[in-house]
Amino acid sequence: MRIIAGSARSLPLKTVEGMNTRPTTDKIKETLFNVLQGDIPGCYFLDLFAGSGQIGLEALSRGGNYAVFVENNRKAAKCIEDNINFTKFDKQSLLMNSDVLTALRMLEGKYTFDIIFMDPPYNMDLEKEVLSYLLDSSLTKEDTLYVVEASLETSMDDVEEMGYEIIKTKTYKNNAHYFLGRR
Repeated sequence: MRIIAGSARSLPLKTVEGMNTRPTTDKIKETLFNVLQGDIPGCYFLDLFAGSGQIGLEALSRGGNYAVFVENNRKAAKCIEDNINFTKFDKQSLLMNSDVLTALRMLEGKYTFDIIFMDPPYNMDLEKEVLSYLLDSSLTKEDTLYVVEASLETSMDDVEEMGYEIIKTKTYKNNAHYFLGRR
C-alpha cells in the first residue's frame, strides 16, 4: 500500500495486520481520486473509519489543506499516526482515536469539511447513522461532498429520503463508492 500521486507519491504506508480493516487497493483508490481530483486542492477532508489513513493521506498528498482522521481501533490509530508522521503531514492533520459519532460531536464548531469520506464496517448501517447525524451538523456546508464506501449488499435507497442525492456510483468487484450531495 502506498501514496499514488502528489507530494508524497510512492511513499509506502503501514496497514494493520488481520481482517479488522480492509485496505483500499491502489486501483480502487486511483478510481476514487480520479472522481475527486477537482475537489481535492485546498479542501478540508474528513476520513471516518480511517483504518490506515491512506485515503486522507492521499488527499493531503494531492493538495488537500487539512485532514481529520477518525478511527476507534487503537492499533489502527497507531498505524495512522505512524503513516501521518512518515508522510510528514503531521501539521496538516488531526487524528482522533474515538468512535465516529463521539468524534463528530467533539469536532462541532471547530471545522467545516469539503469532503467527508467514510468506510465503515460493512453491513452494519453505520453509514446511515453518520449521514443522519451530519444532516444538521455544523461540520458540513451546502456543497460538502460525501463519499461512502460500502459492500454491494448495502442498500443506499433510503439516503434520498434522508435529504441526500446520489450524484455518482462507482461499482467494483466487492464494493462500491457512493458520491452524495445534499438535496
